[in-house]
Amino acid sequence: MDTVPRIRAARWADKDHVAALIADALQLSPLATWLIPDPGPRRRILTDVLGIWIEHAMFYGDIYLTDDATAATVGFHRYRPIPPPANYPTRLDDAAGAHADRFDLLDRLLAKDRPTEPHYHLAFLAAQPIARGSGHATALLNHHCSRLDHVNLLSWTSTTADAQSMHIRHGYTPQPTINLPEGPAICPMRRTPPLDARPTKPSSGR
Repeated sequence: MDTVPRIRAARWADKDHVAALIADALQLSPLATWLIPDPGPRRRILTDVLGIWIEHAMFYGDIYLTDDATAATVGFHRYRPIPPPANYPTRLDDAAGAHADRFDLLDRLLAKDRPTEPHYHLAFLAAQPIARGSGHATALLNHHCSRLDHVNLLSWTSTTADAQSMHIRHGYTPQPTINLPEGPAICPMRRTPPLDARPTKPSSGR
């Protein structure tokens, strides 16, 4: 029987590891190939760009890790509009170079479809290749959904077609697909807390 991993909040000292973890998980994906066709610098560029967003999540969201640090979630508290990362255009150009336009296009397309009402934006759910099949990603998604159900909060994420089924099992509903120019499809998904998970108002005694 598999042991459910312990999950902890990431610390500032974890941010570089989390960026590298997600880059490892993404680097062979169709999305990463579209963003950075050349495999040579791909992992480095992904790590550098992700580092910007991981740092941003430390201020405007949260990051959770399994206790063995092989899987992570990164999310943003979009209860109200939040600013972009500090000096983002310059930092993106420095990190991505000639590939910055594709990262910028992806950012704009994803932002265009996000809900306008308060929500939690699950930006990344990733496991290193050595942790795939371990149940770590499922444990993190269980943890994520439990937290949001407790506060009755809408969640939004964007994933790939091969990961949709896991999110559907956790209550996410597919939304219209985003088709990247000459690239893969991105699948936005929305999750409303189930009715039986929402806090009930105490009855007034008479």
